[in-house]
Amino acid sequence: MKDTLTTDILSNLIAFDTTSSESNLALMQFVQSFLAEHNVDSRLVYNQEKSKANLYATIGPQDKPGVMLSGHTDTVPVTGQNWTQAPYQLTKLDNRYYGRGTSDMKGFVAAVLASVPDMQAHTLNTPIHLAFSYDEEIGCVGVRKLIENLKEQTIKPAICIIGEPTSMQVVTSHKGKIAAHVKVIGKECHSGMAPMGINAINYAARLIHWLEQAAIQRKLSGPFDANYDIPYSTVHTGIVNGGQALNIVPNFCEFTFEMRNIAKEDPFQLLTDFKAFANELIKEMKEISEQCDIQIELITQYPGLSTSETEEVVSYVRNLAQSHEKANINFGTEGGLFSQELNIPTVVCGPGSMAQGHKPDEFIEADQLAQCDLFLQKLIQSLKQAS
Repeated sequence: MKDTLTTDILSNLIAFDTTSSESNLALMQFVQSFLAEHNVDSRLVYNQEKSKANLYATIGPQDKPGVMLSGHTDTVPVTGQNWTQAPYQLTKLDNRYYGRGTSDMKGFVAAVLASVPDMQAHTLNTPIHLAFSYDEEIGCVGVRKLIENLKEQTIKPAICIIGEPTSMQVVTSHKGKIAAHVKVIGKECHSGMAPMGINAINYAARLIHWLEQAAIQRKLSGPFDANYDIPYSTVHTGIVNGGQALNIVPNFCEFTFEMRNIAKEDPFQLLTDFKAFANELIKEMKEISEQCDIQIELITQYPGLSTSETEEVVSYVRNLAQSHEKANINFGTEGGLFSQELNIPTVVCGPGSMAQGHKPDEFIEADQLAQCDLFLQKLIQSLKQAS
């Protein structure tokens, strides 16, 4: 089972249930203890309730910019998924390691921690910074606290490598995201007198249809960005809830939708247009009852990543990874926040594939962990030699 220090650490990390609804403090205490054993100081940046934390540590000179290795510690739930392997116990089968978070993205965190003894054994002329966050899975929430903390530092990292699963290919861009929760307030009555009420589900359906048409329009007419497998912005409704009984005209319906936008498109323009359509429906509803309303709340927003091919970080990380072809991902990361909020040139490169992430029996190939270990060894050597 524990073939390497990386898989030994990964086994420990998987054992912590760090679903975004849970605390990650036990995992962070494990990480802090491991770092302390290797004489690395670290600090925690907590959420307001002190129930979760980011971790930041610097190995090497404290007075120089360096390379930041970034990863999130939270995972998505296993609830309702049909796992054949224990989700919180690392299991090796056919050179694959199974467990929640193996690919997304405790495999990278484990590899980084396993490389700490080598970082300490060499005299680094350029430091390596470790940045581990919470609540990435629910909209890159936790890392914002860490970013505010880093803004106060005189010296910030020079470049950032986000270790999300890219099969160790180097990714320079990804889409941004907005998500909103919509509440439709209608007027109930007996279904035999349906015209006397306002059916909240029907009005929600009209709003969802509007979003579907917006999605189709982008698929057909763009704007387009050929750097992505799906080369246009997507719009998607993911959760709908409403109604109590068939013989009651429903007075309430709620749904949640998202847009994942390419850089050429402003997602807030879609939100503005959607609100304008909702206002038209509100006027129509209030002709029957003043109590009717449509409430729209933005619940998640993070920017896309768009790092220029001319940035030094791109060629540097491609050389380390021995991966020189352009690659793309269809999911978001914290990279856009590091890039825009701290002006740190950022790329995404990590072991595993999101094709396995968020699914039952999530796994990472042993070869991917080995590639990441080698990548980090090369990183250490390059920073040891740098002046």
